[in-house]
Amino acid sequence: MTRIGFEHQLEELKDDMLTLGSMVEKAVIKAVDALKRRDFDTSQRIIEEDAMINHKRYEIEETCLRLLATQQPMAGDLRTIISVLHITVDLERMADHAAGIAKISLLIGDDPLIKPLIDIPRMAELVLDMLRRSLDSFINLDVALAKQVCRDDDEVDDLHDQVYRDLLNIMLEDPGTINQATYLTWVAHNLERIADRSTNISERAAFTATGKLEDIGASTY
Repeated sequence: MTRIGFEHQLEELKDDMLTLGSMVEKAVIKAVDALKRRDFDTSQRIIEEDAMINHKRYEIEETCLRLLATQQPMAGDLRTIISVLHITVDLERMADHAAGIAKISLLIGDDPLIKPLIDIPRMAELVLDMLRRSLDSFINLDVALAKQVCRDDDEVDDLHDQVYRDLLNIMLEDPGTINQATYLTWVAHNLERIADRSTNISERAAFTATGKLEDIGASTY
């Protein structure tokens, strides 16, 4: 394969990764919206469509392995491919968290919500913004943006703690709310984990740009 052909395949690889990112973003948006609207049909579809995201992840991984085996990339190209391998794993696991939220929506069922969903949708907005910017930092090799995404994880953690405290108080005041309050804490936890995985992507972006593996924010593996 010529250098031009190899570069073209690298661009296609990154495009596929962004496609996977878009699939994950839509899954998270739909999962939180379905929870708010008590849309059980959409929740069920999110769970079923997770298999499509898994399939896309495996396609990308196969491309990465083929390029590693046949092209013997060096330096920046090697970092790019290795980083894509890691990022696709994080993206696929984010989709698992979205499916988890959809499953929780089905578990809550038709029961009236014990509190208005305000902080959880706000968490989702912040998390999705982190996801988008983490992918941008990778595509543009923007280390400053990657570091900012990692710093923004603190705001998500603060909201997560707020949701937990509010739900704990509700449980203490009315033990009859324990089941649903527990489910809603799981929703917040899933969103918090998506934010953590966005910091992983940002760290891979910094590695791709600089060649240095650095802990620039909270990570989860």
